[in-house]
Amino acid sequence: MSKKIMTADDSASMRQMIGFTLKEAGYDIVEAEHGKDALDKLTAGGADMLITDLNMPVMDGLELIRQVRALPQFKYIPIVMLTTESQGDKKQEGKNAGATGWIVKPFTPEQLVGVVKKVLH
Repeated sequence: MSKKIMTADDSASMRQMIGFTLKEAGYDIVEAEHGKDALDKLTAGGADMLITDLNMPVMDGLELIRQVRALPQFKYIPIVMLTTESQGDKKQEGKNAGATGWIVKPFTPEQLVGVVKKVLH
């Protein structure tokens, strides 16, 4: 059975690109438009991994990570930030919130799949 990955990004084209790349690699994808959408879908249907943008409306990636980590069933789910932010303080903030890893946009499909395989298997 393939692993289910939740992607949260307010950019439809970015969600499409991430989804296409990971579906090609054999993963099931659930898309969310922002943090609140992701949290609702995650608690309703679960996932094996979460990939989230940092800057989103309604609920940003850091708040999403904090709320996901507060739920016992998702305490240890791999969470990767996928964002244009590359500053050290932002990465530290992500780590403090509970992010497992960090990918800076733009990225290559190989880079994305490599990180997913590393944290999910």
